Amino acid sequence: MTHTARRIGRSLAFVLPVVLVLSGTLAVARVPWATSTTESQVLTASSDTASAQAKSRAPQDVLRERLLVELQEKDPGIALTHLQREVEERPSLAQHCMSIARALGRAAVDIYGPSRAQSFSRPVCDTAFAYGVSQQAAGR
Repeated sequence: MTHTARRIGRSLAFVLPVVLVLSGTLAVARVPWATSTTESQVLTASSDTASAQAKSRAPQDVLRERLLVELQEKDPGIALTHLQREVEERPSLAQHCMSIARALGRAAVDIYGPSRAQSFSRPVCDTAFAYGVSQQAAGR
């Protein structure tokens, strides 16, 4: 019950501000003072002057990049521990856990070599880290 309520609350916390912003934007998009005619004009940005919007990145991509940097700066064991914590705190990341752990395994081989990288292996996301190490060591 609390999981469902939490999920609904998170959905509302995300959707409600978006709806409010969009409705406010649409409310002021038609401005009667923009033209001298009686008909309203819809404001549009010029393609020449509009700045390109930054692409929003998925949470798993942000986490993967952060953990890869952590792996390089510290060691794979710390990155794997933080991956486990993130998946426990945000269960929505669980479906991406194996791919992130494999990426960490591949990166560990590049930095530490296959045998040393394998020594950091843990049962995080099954054996995905070890699989990533073996893939990279085999050159796949």
